[in-house]
Amino acid sequence: MSEESSESRATVATADNGTPGAADTEVDSDESADGDAAAPADSADSEATPEDDADLAAQAEEYDADLAAAVADLESRLADVESELEAKSERVEELEGALARSKADFKNYKKRAKRREEEIRERATEDFVGRIVSVRDNLVRALEQDEDADIRPGVESTVEEFDRILSEEDVSEIVPEPGADVNPTRHQVLMRVDAPQPEGTVAEVYRPGYEMAGSVLREAQVTVSEGGDGSADGQ
Repeated sequence: MSEESSESRATVATADNGTPGAADTEVDSDESADGDAAAPADSADSEATPEDDADLAAQAEEYDADLAAAVADLESRLADVESELEAKSERVEELEGALARSKADFKNYKKRAKRREEEIRERATEDFVGRIVSVRDNLVRALEQDEDADIRPGVESTVEEFDRILSEEDVSEIVPEPGADVNPTRHQVLMRVDAPQPEGTVAEVYRPGYEMAGSVLREAQVTVSEGGDGSADGQ
């Protein structure tokens, strides 16, 4: 009787000191059993049927295919745009190069034309001076004659030669006839006089003008009629 009491007390003491006892063991066994029982339930919830997996795969494949097609289309369009842009860039560079060459050619042409014009003007001036000096030579020879000599024929011949040279240069006199209309671009009015010509028309040429190839070199100086009978001038 005493021995059983001693063993009971030893068992209780052991449990109080933290040594696992039968009660603890039973509790752990119960918890393990509960955990093992719960595990199959969770596994059952996480598992999917083959049909569900097939539906998801089909949806993913369909979605990826559309996205891939859209990306391919965008890449194709981007490639076309880049190709077109590159072609246009090359065309712009080509046009810019052509424009630069045209500007350079035109600039060189202007220089050549200006140089040619100057050369032509110089040659024309040299030729004209070479011909006009002969007129001066004739006038000098006329003045070298004796004082009592009649130099009029020589002067007339010199004037004819001078007129011939001017005619070769397309130079002509501007000598309006009395009664002709006044042209402000060709006539310079000196004064208004009483003259038998109609009012506002040329009365008399005071100094002839000259034109060259249709361009006026010097206006003719004229008097303009006021429409009188000219008696005042006669008095």
